[in-house]
Amino acid sequence: MESARYKKEKVMAILRELQSVAVAFSGGVDSSLLLALAGEACPQRVVAVTVDSPIYGHREMDAARLLARQLGVEQVMVAGRQLDDHRFRANPPDRCYICKSLIYKDLNLLARERGFSAVLDGANADDLADYRPGQRAAREAGVRSPLQEAGLTKEEIRLLAREMGLPNWHKPASPCLCTRIPYGETITPARLRQVEEAENVLQQMGFYPVRVRHHGPVARIEVPEEQLPRLLLK
Repeated sequence: MESARYKKEKVMAILRELQSVAVAFSGGVDSSLLLALAGEACPQRVVAVTVDSPIYGHREMDAARLLARQLGVEQVMVAGRQLDDHRFRANPPDRCYICKSLIYKDLNLLARERGFSAVLDGANADDLADYRPGQRAAREAGVRSPLQEAGLTKEEIRLLAREMGLPNWHKPASPCLCTRIPYGETITPARLRQVEEAENVLQQMGFYPVRVRHHGPVARIEVPEEQLPRLLLK
């Protein structure tokens, strides 16, 4: 824990040096910790920017709005343009790169208009070992990743989030709804709604976390192994 606290101070030093920041805020634990720290380091000079798009579930959007209010940080909702882009709708393997490129373009524009010195994301040190095309988009757009720069791992981020009293410190990763549609299958609002509605029903039945993979007329349901016997009884 001491190592995590030391890295937290490195993040705070980065934020204080930047002085004013726009945080790409999804409501996940990584961006939540970053936003909370930015609120401490840059009071009155931080804004949470959340992309409002059909590719994210309504539950995720509502949770992000609630947490931003709880942290006392201004939040700006930006309309997502992903489904307007034919490259994104085609759902290629670099879909995440296309998505993040569109998002960071809009966030950089907002930051310039509002006079913020930098756009930040919640990437962490563990992400460096994974296939993360969105990180390439972040680098190309000049987006900073203070948690990653300080060397904070996912486990350390959860520890710090818990210590700071963030309610979502234990929240599982929640990738966008497009990840439920196989590469090469066109992403449409109707398919996204089908996935979201199916997952909402399963969550209301007590299954969490849950994924519903869209395979045309077939849906593949994924739940934790310990919940599987109960699912098979439904």
